[in-house]
Amino acid sequence: MSVQDTPFNDEAELSLEDRILGGLDEEQRIVASTLTGPLCVLAGAGTGKTRAITHRIAYGVHAGVYNPQRVLAVTFTARAAAEMRTRLRDLGAGGVQARTFHAAALRQLQFFWPQAVGGALPGLLDHKATLIAEAARRLKVSTDRAAIRDLASEIEWAKVSMLTPSTYLEQTVGRAEPAGFDFTTISRLFQSYEDVKTDRNVIDFEDVLLITIGILQEDQKVAATVRAQYRHFVVDEYQDVSPLQQRLLELWLGDREELCVVGDASQTIYSFTGATSKHLLKFTEKFPDSTVVKLVRDYRSTPEVVKLANDLLAVRTAEGEAADRRRTALGTALPASKKSVRDSWATPLQLIAQRESGPEPSYTEFSDDEAEAAGVVSRIKTLLEDGLQASQIAVLYRTNGQSEAYEQALAANNIGYQLRGGERFFARREVRDAILQLRAASRAGTDEAVPQQVRDVLSSLGYSAQGPQTSGAVRERWESLSALVALADELHATRTKIPDATFSLVDFVAELDERAAAQHAPTVQGVTLASLHSAKGLEWDAVFLVGLSEGLMPISFANTPEGVDEERRLLYVGITRARKHLQLSWSTARTPGGRANRKPSRFLDGLRPNSTPQASRGTGPTRKRRKPAAPAQCRTCGSMLATGAERKVGRCSDCPPTYDEATFEALRSWRLEEASAAKVPAFVVFTDATLVAIAEAKPATAQQLSMLAGVGPSKLERYGEAVLEIINGD
Repeated sequence: MSVQDTPFNDEAELSLEDRILGGLDEEQRIVASTLTGPLCVLAGAGTGKTRAITHRIAYGVHAGVYNPQRVLAVTFTARAAAEMRTRLRDLGAGGVQARTFHAAALRQLQFFWPQAVGGALPGLLDHKATLIAEAARRLKVSTDRAAIRDLASEIEWAKVSMLTPSTYLEQTVGRAEPAGFDFTTISRLFQSYEDVKTDRNVIDFEDVLLITIGILQEDQKVAATVRAQYRHFVVDEYQDVSPLQQRLLELWLGDREELCVVGDASQTIYSFTGATSKHLLKFTEKFPDSTVVKLVRDYRSTPEVVKLANDLLAVRTAEGEAADRRRTALGTALPASKKSVRDSWATPLQLIAQRESGPEPSYTEFSDDEAEAAGVVSRIKTLLEDGLQASQIAVLYRTNGQSEAYEQALAANNIGYQLRGGERFFARREVRDAILQLRAASRAGTDEAVPQQVRDVLSSLGYSAQGPQTSGAVRERWESLSALVALADELHATRTKIPDATFSLVDFVAELDERAAAQHAPTVQGVTLASLHSAKGLEWDAVFLVGLSEGLMPISFANTPEGVDEERRLLYVGITRARKHLQLSWSTARTPGGRANRKPSRFLDGLRPNSTPQASRGTGPTRKRRKPAAPAQCRTCGSMLATGAERKVGRCSDCPPTYDEATFEALRSWRLEEASAAKVPAFVVFTDATLVAIAEAKPATAQQLSMLAGVGPSKLERYGEAVLEIINGD
């Protein structure tokens, strides 16, 4: 029975409806009050999807439709799961399980392993690098640190796509060869890695899902127990599920239809990990009787920001549709065994801004990266002087290597910053000390309100109502403690609104422990520096999108239609992080005085003032170019090439080199500096053979550079610009 059919005759039931549903808009209210049957929520950025689904769960619990212990809410990061648990507790539904796929599967695996398999559960592998290096040594395959990272990503993609070493080769059509290895070699490395894991008696994170799936498929008793435990499922960020996660969800669900999924195909930005939006887009095909609700009212951003976000997706029209037709034709022409799964471009949700008008997004071109960083920080200083808090400002970039210039510029101007992905908040010494002191104080017991207790305890560690006027370690320590005080204020305000609820210092310490386990840090004062991928799910009053030039946005190795589409979605995610202020910028050269050969991103054509879409720039996806096989004969004397190094440069060792000596020496000097800075051997940057190949080929563009053996996507991203500047004489 749906809640729409449930009578609300007495005051208690009416107050329940008002309390849980009263603050929701019409579409959110439909989501929150549709408690049974399959439900698909298409939720655009900033439309309050987490609010809608947490109120739905809480309403179901308070209405008696859900047993909180029988509800499983699944999301994709430990931080998001922790935030969902916090919101559910604030709504009086603290008994609901909110976990990631891996956390939920690991919990079940630990419980059922003894009866389903027997013995002790193998150890869980934190990182693949060591075992992949061992697998490569067993096969006598030479690797470096970057290659191992690329191989780890490829193996993870294969496993979440439910491929084995024997079936991997069938699904490599259209994929770039990672780390410069051919797919047959990768298949052998994949098998060797699995053998090493078996020898060491360990499993990786993908195995947790794979083994859980295997047990649920083979042991009907275990499957029945799990399905009896969980009756209702909610999956957030459903556009990011992998085939492996989808299969696990199907086994949890069985033949039931009590499933609510929430997602936005326009925010699919993790395809390289195996994520696919096809399950979201085809939900109504799997569940023909499902209810579909669209959330398009954007409460986050100003109309100006929302318009830019909508326009960015709308530009991808005629040429993109033509690419879709070519893509479909390619898939039709392939034999069934060679077809790869490709996501089509879904019709974007048209967001409708609900906030008041604000400033227009600005577009700024700078002469070089250093000038861009200085210009962005100058604008940040103005915002700070106007009263905007540093914690409400973010600088977002495509690759983590771009952060250094902004770290230096902010530090030079005495502006605090936090590097997302850097030191974790709960690992800071002052935070660890604070939690120890708060835990000790919680045992004493007092009637004083929690926020005041927290202030009293933390004052002994250096907290004061007014922060120090200096920068550096003292200021950073105060900011950490201040963040804990602010969190205590926030939780006290929300928890004490729940009827008959209490909030003690013991509860606050328990909240901190849970947040530490999930790395769900409170807000710390300081400008956020983050990659576009890591910014997903976050928002700020002011956002600076930097480095928006061709080769960085879209990234140079996005050379397939799907890859360019995903880069467009990634920029869309970046734009929709901004509430009010948004600046988009790029530079025309990498270094001061360097050649100004950079162009603004094709995605900005037709959006920034005085620009129009240019077909020659490729406003839609570009056609993939496969890296050619290395020649088998010397291009100078015609003799057969005997070694990998000879094949890499296309010339036998007896023939004289054809490169410019000065260029080659410049490349060697640059390589030595890079290796010294990274404290790695020179060959880790590029081998001698690769340097010779670069010097002889004289690539003029990133695309040409990527065609050379030994220059994989990660090395192209890390070193491409510097190499091209040397080759082109900058």
